[in-house]
Amino acid sequence: MSHSLGVRQAQKQKTRQAFLDAALGLLAEQSLSSLGLREVTRAVGVAPTAFYRHFHSTADLGVALVEEALGSLHPMISGTVSTADDSDERIDRAVALIARHVRAYPAHIRFIARERNGGVQKVRAAIAEQMDRFADEVRAELAKQPESDGWSDDDLLMLAGLYVDQMLMTASAFLEADPDDPHEEERVTRVARRRMRLISIGRRNWLG
Repeated sequence: MSHSLGVRQAQKQKTRQAFLDAALGLLAEQSLSSLGLREVTRAVGVAPTAFYRHFHSTADLGVALVEEALGSLHPMISGTVSTADDSDERIDRAVALIARHVRAYPAHIRFIARERNGGVQKVRAAIAEQMDRFADEVRAELAKQPESDGWSDDDLLMLAGLYVDQMLMTASAFLEADPDDPHEEERVTRVARRRMRLISIGRRNWLG
């Protein structure tokens, strides 16, 4: 009996993941607000009624995609915040890490960048909540660094928000760069480095 239950659960999870993968593929060319339920179920190859065994609405599907997409961002956030100091070498490493992440997860980056200010309020709220959580995690890491001596929690959270926003902006810029034009990626890299350095300069002088 338990074996049958395990098989059913595995199949249910497989179908749920198929919905997420299909939606992510369809959202490469459109926003979530224009995505139709039948369009998704057709891509998965199931009846429309099967959708409601996993999600209440396309908005709920979008929230699940937010969790999946931003879950993939955790290694990038953690790796980048460890480079959040004044070293040019570490800033260069952080920008390279973001570029690699975009190459590995382009659909996730595209979805978050588009829906962060998109037309589905529930999804916007889920992204905002996750971004706030990221900023709080970054704040905790920044607080451990000697450069943060004398900083208030509010100011550290503000700095963390700057880093998180810059990471997402840089990821979006890499995503939009023309892959056939190597100079375009170089330009994105150059701008990202300069912005990270500007944040670092501001950090050094904030309490001056």
